[in-house]
Amino acid sequence: MITVLNAPLFILAWRKIGHHFTLFTILSVVLSSLFLKMIAVNKLTPDPIICAIFGAIFNGIGTGLALRNGISTGGLDIIGITLRKKTGKSVGTINIAFNVLILIAAGFIYSWPHALYSALGIFINGRVIDMIYTKDRRLQVMIVTGKPKAVITQIQNEMPRGITIVHDAEGAYKRQEKTILFTVISQFEIYDLENAMKLADANAFVSITSAVKIIGRFIEPKQ
Repeated sequence: MITVLNAPLFILAWRKIGHHFTLFTILSVVLSSLFLKMIAVNKLTPDPIICAIFGAIFNGIGTGLALRNGISTGGLDIIGITLRKKTGKSVGTINIAFNVLILIAAGFIYSWPHALYSALGIFINGRVIDMIYTKDRRLQVMIVTGKPKAVITQIQNEMPRGITIVHDAEGAYKRQEKTILFTVISQFEIYDLENAMKLADANAFVSITSAVKIIGRFIEPKQ
């Protein structure tokens, strides 16, 4: 049943996201369906809040790791990735937004306490996904360096990023001439940036801040 319900989403993923992603997502969904039938469900605790919290944490970890490695667990993950490319919102946030509609319906059909427990789980699940799947986060990087050519070359060897150059900057303490470089990367690429700086100019001053919104062309990092 799970595989059948996901069929339209597989078609969407094939057209909008990629063939590799879709094939491994199909494999993930099929295996999930099989294991759900094979493994008996044991109720570890009668407390629904504990179940919601820990279930959401483990589910978020699994989904986040799947997305980080270029696949998904089906369902809203596919919708989330598709809309992320158009809206710039994180996958976890999009999943929460869609689940709110489902929760409202569940509240009327079943009961509002159960909808509340589910809301808690969905919120935690979305936040855990965003903690692990960091490709959504944009960071603005400011680099103050005396070796701009080496830094630019090394960064662009590591990742396809445009860099804005500000010449003739001067340090207030030593009065040395410096160059300021600005670029925007994803959280996913921060280790590549750190590696590039170690190789090009280990003594450079680097400031990294969160970019609230990006207007213009931003190349998505590869998985």
